[in-house]
Amino acid sequence: MNDPSNSLPFMTPEAMADLVRLRQVRDRIDRDYAEPMDVAGMARIAHMSPAHFSRTFRAAYGESPYSYLATRRMERAMALLRQGTSVTEACVAVGWTSLGSFSARFSEIVGEPPSRYRARDHRELRAIPPCMIATVTRPRRAE
Repeated sequence: MNDPSNSLPFMTPEAMADLVRLRQVRDRIDRDYAEPMDVAGMARIAHMSPAHFSRTFRAAYGESPYSYLATRRMERAMALLRQGTSVTEACVAVGWTSLGSFSARFSEIVGEPPSRYRARDHRELRAIPPCMIATVTRPRRAE
């Protein structure tokens, strides 16, 4: 018989518990992306040291916690800019405190400055179902 408790024999109970806590932090980032967050605070939520949290998060999700947060913020900023929101308003709405840092990070992640992205014609996205927009427009880092 298949024993469900043995479905991942290579994972210890501690590793499974770590994954659960990492998912809770990732869900928090997805939900509260505009709130001030730092790695130390995220690590506290996961009940881990900041260094262990960062290593474990990267191993689980393929990017650092801060990088994941920045990507979430940029995805939301992209949506706001496509709707005609000003660059400054989008910057503040997604939790960035410096317009210069926001613009530099946006350019790094998205590949063009936010003002150019905002000015671009986004009509081609109208043909895509709303549930797929995030997948289609998700920034892809060149790493």
